[in-house]
Amino acid sequence: MHQFGSIIGGTQVESGQWIDVHNPFTGQQVGRVAAITPAKADAVLRQTHAAKFDLSRYDRARILNEMAAASESRSDEIARLITDESGLGLKDTTYEASRVCDVLRFAAIKALDDDSEVFPCDISPNGRRRRIYTTRQPLHLIAAITPFNHPMNQVVHKIAPAIATSNAVVLKPSEQTPLSAYYLAQLALDCGLPADMLNVINGPSPAIPDLLVKHELVDLITFTGSSAIGHSIAARAGYKRLVLELGGSSALLVLQDADVEEAANITVAGLYKNSGQRCTAIRRILVHRSLADAFATVLTAKTAALKYGDPYDPANDMGTVISETAASAIEQRVAAAISNGATLLIGHKRDGALYAPTVLDHVENSHTLVAEETFGPVAPILRFDTLDEAIAIANDTPYGLSGGVVSNHWPSVQRVISELEVGTVNVNEAPSYRLEWTPFGGIKASGLGYKEGVIETMKAMTNVKTYSLPWDAP
Repeated sequence: MHQFGSIIGGTQVESGQWIDVHNPFTGQQVGRVAAITPAKADAVLRQTHAAKFDLSRYDRARILNEMAAASESRSDEIARLITDESGLGLKDTTYEASRVCDVLRFAAIKALDDDSEVFPCDISPNGRRRRIYTTRQPLHLIAAITPFNHPMNQVVHKIAPAIATSNAVVLKPSEQTPLSAYYLAQLALDCGLPADMLNVINGPSPAIPDLLVKHELVDLITFTGSSAIGHSIAARAGYKRLVLELGGSSALLVLQDADVEEAANITVAGLYKNSGQRCTAIRRILVHRSLADAFATVLTAKTAALKYGDPYDPANDMGTVISETAASAIEQRVAAAISNGATLLIGHKRDGALYAPTVLDHVENSHTLVAEETFGPVAPILRFDTLDEAIAIANDTPYGLSGGVVSNHWPSVQRVISELEVGTVNVNEAPSYRLEWTPFGGIKASGLGYKEGVIETMKAMTNVKTYSLPWDAP
């Protein structure tokens, strides 16, 4: 069993209270983490804010690269740890472990970058023979709150840019999957991260996150999770910088000229990974009516070929969702869609936290299944007749995270790129595709338009300072 005390000041601090962590597949306890009181959490925030550390760019890059090398050498152990607490299949958690290494290495590269800019001033009648320079300086104290669905990758997307920019972080991971966060934090300390540059806490919910959100010493809140909680954070945070990566209802548009086989392959890859528990997972498959029957047949066959069940079986393509409660909620939404006219093609079977990969046809955009974010392995097919109609359906949602289009007709593709109200559009690829350092984030209920990804997060965690110097040279 994995056991972690709160990581405070570079050491693990145990307490009289614990948060137990159970595997969603077996129901067995796999670990526990210490719980602290709001008063202690306040003390941790003040201690972290008061900490002094002086890391050169080389030092920061070295720590991040050492973390990447250590993570890579322990990838099997990390994958199994993530599976232990999340129920995700080893195929997915092994991939997540590799993504963690990418984030760390990309952050190490960017830590070495000269991020300054130079602006000549003698370019107008009002100018002078000077040059204006910019430099970036760390904010100081970051509060990070992470969700359950990528227990380590969501954490490293906040920790690695903070290390690269020399910021201190107080992290609160999900109580459902906290083990990976503590593991990564301990690894960072083992690789030379100064004490109090990263502290990890859990405690009574919602008391601890509420304290982080409102605390006067916090400069930036970085949160990944549901739109409802993100909006609540924005309402309560006050005068702080916010990076909110929230929910989505990503649409994949399969246009009239699309190759049905290719579209189905993109759908399987973009929908069932991580048991459908990704904010960018395909939530609506908009298919031109002339292709819809053929597409439904092919997608159903590919879904039937997927193996799901025991997450520890490396032959399985999919494990559980996060809990039996979550699986039951998915089951109820699918049942409601069927009762309102949708056609079940395959799936809709539940065993505890296991929910079968499921395909529904003739879904309407008004069905709760797609009108709200259904966080699981469900493939809803919505039919359309014209590109205007498809774009209108795709945009008829409060969310605006990502989207995709399958087509080789450039004028139509260009319209989709231009007119979808989202932060990302991928062509002949799933809405979820990205690299760990590219800009990523949504608009509308999916975020404030500020981006994640290593580069953009490093920008968010720094202030730009300008200064000018005389410059007489031509």
